[in-house]
Amino acid sequence: MNKGFTLFETLIALAIVAIALIAAMRAAASASGSAYELRQRLLADWVAQNRMAELTARQEWPNFGTVDGQETQAGIAFSWSEQISSTPNPLFRKILIQVYADADKQHALRQLTGYLVRPMP
Repeated sequence: MNKGFTLFETLIALAIVAIALIAAMRAAASASGSAYELRQRLLADWVAQNRMAELTARQEWPNFGTVDGQETQAGIAFSWSEQISSTPNPLFRKILIQVYADADKQHALRQLTGYLVRPMP
């Protein structure tokens, strides 16, 4: 009486192990891509918050329109765009800040909306 595995049983076991390893590799690749995207979004959030903090700290009354610029955060270059518009209250200005990866200006990594109060003389 032989108590070993047949060739067919061994091939089936190897196929199951190969399918499991492929699924594990896909999950690891997906997690790696998600971590990169999350890092990009976190840094873009810092860029947007820095822009809003700078506008608040200057205590200037910005003109309507769009201002574009670039900033480096953690060695990565980002492009940003500020759209300054009016509000129903003339003492407030709405600021919409969008931050993009330098190569892709179609997809904003972060969008921040804030309001500035007109400084009193």
